[in-house]
Amino acid sequence: MIFTFMGEVNYEKIIEKIARASNLDKEEIKRKVQAKRAKLSDLISYEGAAQIVAVELGINFENEKSKIKELLPNMRKVNAVGKVINLFPVRTFKNNKGTESKVANLIFADDTSNIKVVLWDTNHISFIEEGIIKEGSIVEVNNATMKGNELHLGNFSEIKISKEIFDDIKIITEKAVEEKKISDFIVSDNVKTRAFIVQTFEPRPFNVCSECKKKGVAEGENFICATHGKIHPEKRYLINLVLDDGTGTIRTVLFNENLSKIGLTELDNTERLISQREDLLGKEMFFSGNVRMNKFFNEPEFIINQVGEVNLDNLIGDLKNSSK
Repeated sequence: MIFTFMGEVNYEKIIEKIARASNLDKEEIKRKVQAKRAKLSDLISYEGAAQIVAVELGINFENEKSKIKELLPNMRKVNAVGKVINLFPVRTFKNNKGTESKVANLIFADDTSNIKVVLWDTNHISFIEEGIIKEGSIVEVNNATMKGNELHLGNFSEIKISKEIFDDIKIITEKAVEEKKISDFIVSDNVKTRAFIVQTFEPRPFNVCSECKKKGVAEGENFICATHGKIHPEKRYLINLVLDDGTGTIRTVLFNENLSKIGLTELDNTERLISQREDLLGKEMFFSGNVRMNKFFNEPEFIINQVGEVNLDNLIGDLKNSSK
């Protein structure tokens, strides 16, 4: 399986930042990194060596603000400024010690993208409860941590109203979709790709609340929704596929609403379903969605939210136009 791993991505980001701050050529910086690793008997990573080179060049990234599009899983000490475009109710829960805790979520956007921000500290959450931070607020976050595709603020993080003005900046309320090859996929990407289905797995049923469509939890003979209590569940399905575009393969997840679009319509008819799954093998389609890290398999996974047929006439037309 061909992927760009997060260490490689962070390394390239650091090289780009050093190049911008020092006006040095990227290749020259990489030579300095190689020399530093050789001096330390290759006992440190390329990313670590690049950090040392940055310090030696007098470059400090500690207080640098990042654009949301630049944020990657596992990044630490993240500083960013954006506009609150969606604010969710503060939620109360019991932690592992059995004591009551709170968590708050908001969607934060700048001119490059948007991201979910999770607040765990009660002092931060009080800003929302007291109306200091609300939808439309321009806020600054400091010393935050990327966990998956979310930005998390803990006790040592900071969130405050920013003095920056976003009036003249186009706020990105939807994540931009980039057309990419599978080999170029990066975790947290929102991408579109054209690929062949090369493997299918057995569709798996699950139950959701008929009101809010959130997953229901079985309790004895009943199903419980966290919002609506006891429910009459609605049966849904998901399926895993493996896609191949010639540059790499990736495991994917498709949910109920897209299954009929790829040709799976007989989910409760075992014999017909086997036949339909066989018909999928070798089928070429367009797939759009988000790349995330599957923690169980410890590898990237493509969560598909849209599929489309490949129209050969349109592709031929595009090739002719691009050759002019």
